[in-house]
Amino acid sequence: MPNPRLATRYAKSLIDLALERGEIEPVYSDMLLLQSVCKSSKDFVSLLKSPIIKGDQKQKVLDAVTNGRIGMITASFNKLLVAKGREDVLPEIITAFIQQYKDHKEIFIVKLTTATPVSEELKNAILEKIRKDTSMQNIELQTEIKESLIGGFVLETAGQLMDASIAFGLNNVRKQFQNNDFIYKIR
Repeated sequence: MPNPRLATRYAKSLIDLALERGEIEPVYSDMLLLQSVCKSSKDFVSLLKSPIIKGDQKQKVLDAVTNGRIGMITASFNKLLVAKGREDVLPEIITAFIQQYKDHKEIFIVKLTTATPVSEELKNAILEKIRKDTSMQNIELQTEIKESLIGGFVLETAGQLMDASIAFGLNNVRKQFQNNDFIYKIR
């Protein structure tokens, strides 16, 4: 069962410790590695969430997967999670940690959805326009291709959505025809 409050608290504790020890970047790299392991292996996540498998066995698997690939702080944190019986929350903690890291570094996520792939020049132009018009300077651009847009783009940034897609325009025209906005109302 998802527990975002618990994940947020553990992530906050880890980020505070990493900042205190001056090792925020290595711990962030460790979290990215663990996130990629969780995303690539559903069996690994299932193992962490399994109530049947004992904690010491989970710790052995976790150590085998991360052996020599993560730092001392992250390894100790993983051992703490297993000792407390909270290893099932690790994927959520990773997500919460990455979000808190980005908040700490003031990195904004901008999602660009288009019907076809866009060039690097266009991506850079969009980023420059956002930097110029907003206070967002550190931007992480995520791109997605969705052919159902037909053309144009959808830009999501800081809780705002700008839909300049052909599909959106066509949908608006369809609604206008359904409402008979183009026909005079006769009494």
